[in-house]
Amino acid sequence: MKKYLAEMVGTMVLVLLGCGAAVSLNCGADTASVIGTAAAFGLAVVAMAYAIGGISGCHINPAITLGCWVSGRMGAKDALMYMLFQVIGAFIGSAILYALVATSPEAALGTTTGANACQAGVSVTTGLIAEIVLTCIFVLVVLGTTDSEKGAGNFAGLAIGLSLILIHLVGIHYTGTSVNPARSIAPAVFQGGAALEQLWIFIVGPFVGALCAAGIWCGLVKPCKK
Repeated sequence: MKKYLAEMVGTMVLVLLGCGAAVSLNCGADTASVIGTAAAFGLAVVAMAYAIGGISGCHINPAITLGCWVSGRMGAKDALMYMLFQVIGAFIGSAILYALVATSPEAALGTTTGANACQAGVSVTTGLIAEIVLTCIFVLVVLGTTDSEKGAGNFAGLAIGLSLILIHLVGIHYTGTSVNPARSIAPAVFQGGAALEQLWIFIVGPFVGALCAAGIWCGLVKPCKK
């Protein structure tokens, strides 16, 4: 249970700080807001990696958990429980952010929840492809840096966080960048509208991307345990 609670807390922090930065900076309004939001998500992952990594491995992302399960690093029960508690944590983080914005609406310059949706001029197909490709890259980085034999050791959290910053810098223009179903589900429920209508993109895309990453890792880099 400690592992599951750690995942809940970690995902709560990721959503609160990452989406909170998107709200506070009015992400997308200018280059600085995009860079700031990207940094917030990446730094939140770095912080949680060193805070709870020793307890749960700090997945705080159902796509990462799926990749770890497919690659044989964890059992099905743990994978399902991780995902459940990640979504619970995301809802807690979104609820806190929603409460902050509701009590201080002038602080929310644009979006009020940091929810994902295809940006203006971006088709659903393009958004889906972006989420698949970016998640594949992200999960592949996670699988590589956390490998028990070939990984980055104590620097894994830093490498993963920095890669997430880079992924956000690319993806925000297209989808706001999810690569994490839990991070998208909770804000979409609070936001409603297009965010909820397009939510499937940010569930299907990251999961397909995670499967691709696991396939690459197992097929080309390191045979996975059966």
